[in-house]
Amino acid sequence: MPVKAIRTPGGLSVRVDPRAAVAVLLLAAATAATAVVLIGSGDFPISPGDVIATLLGNGTAAQEFIVQDLRLPRVLVGLLVGASLALSGALFQSISRNPLGSPDVIGFGQGATVGALSVIVLFHGGAAAVSAGAVVGGLVTGLGVYVLAWKRGVHGYRLVLVGIGIAAMLTAVNHYLLTKASLIDATRATLWMTGSLDGRDWAQVWPLLATCAVLVPLVFVYGRPLRMLEMGDDAAYALGAPVERTRLVLMSAGVLLISVATAAAGPIAFVALSAPQLARRVTRAPGPNLAASTVMGAALLLVADWTATNAFGERQLPVGVVTGVLGGCYLLWLLVTERKAGRI
Repeated sequence: MPVKAIRTPGGLSVRVDPRAAVAVLLLAAATAATAVVLIGSGDFPISPGDVIATLLGNGTAAQEFIVQDLRLPRVLVGLLVGASLALSGALFQSISRNPLGSPDVIGFGQGATVGALSVIVLFHGGAAAVSAGAVVGGLVTGLGVYVLAWKRGVHGYRLVLVGIGIAAMLTAVNHYLLTKASLIDATRATLWMTGSLDGRDWAQVWPLLATCAVLVPLVFVYGRPLRMLEMGDDAAYALGAPVERTRLVLMSAGVLLISVATAAAGPIAFVALSAPQLARRVTRAPGPNLAASTVMGAALLLVADWTATNAFGERQLPVGVVTGVLGGCYLLWLLVTERKAGRI
């Protein structure tokens, strides 16, 4: 389908790809349906109709407590974490012009993990301190990667190579911190490092929601210059895009998104890597596919969480285990596909 331009009464013009728009709407509907099913799943099952009625304020007292206080915050954290990881992945893959330029590959997720583990092992901090440590660790890592990758600008391959090196170093630091921890702290750190939505409540929802409310519109505003960056710096300069400012703003937003997501749920693997690629295949549209990637990430994490809590009987798994297995399978499939196509 050809791309269409929609003009608003105020004189603004918006380009819309009909196929991509339909794909985003269908993904959003599937995500909403998965959220309703997930809210109704558990030791006290609730039908989808009753879940919707309870969300609208027409449930019983028991249903209100189970839905509003126990299950809805967990699902909202899953939605926001998945969306944040996927949007961050779409940003860095576009900036680096490399499908492996994902924030959990180039070190930002590992940096957030170092910050959180440092708080757990060295300072024995509580949940709020661990979250703050994850955010600080991610931001410091982002700054370090940006400075080390800078040479008359930050270019894709250099960003990926520096990030992979930093990720390897930070992984070693994480292992060292675990060896220095007491048994209790090591157990707590290991549980956190698997990535889980268990026990998440409204205290994790509000920081995530506030961060997304600020950063997601900012990222979308820079969507057009980001598409120009994908053509290379010279072409972007020729088209009038503020190259370095766009790159710095979007990298900062991407680091903040993955840091806050990691702080809320721990390091959840492969969502940032796979969601943008799956979104691109669904929409078949060029460019970063920011909206499709965001919705795809939310859908992937909710499906993975439902699988982790319902597909293995009484043995519930952390959602990070499921995303790691599924993401690893997807990565192998992607590499085989790219090799058959002669691109690697």
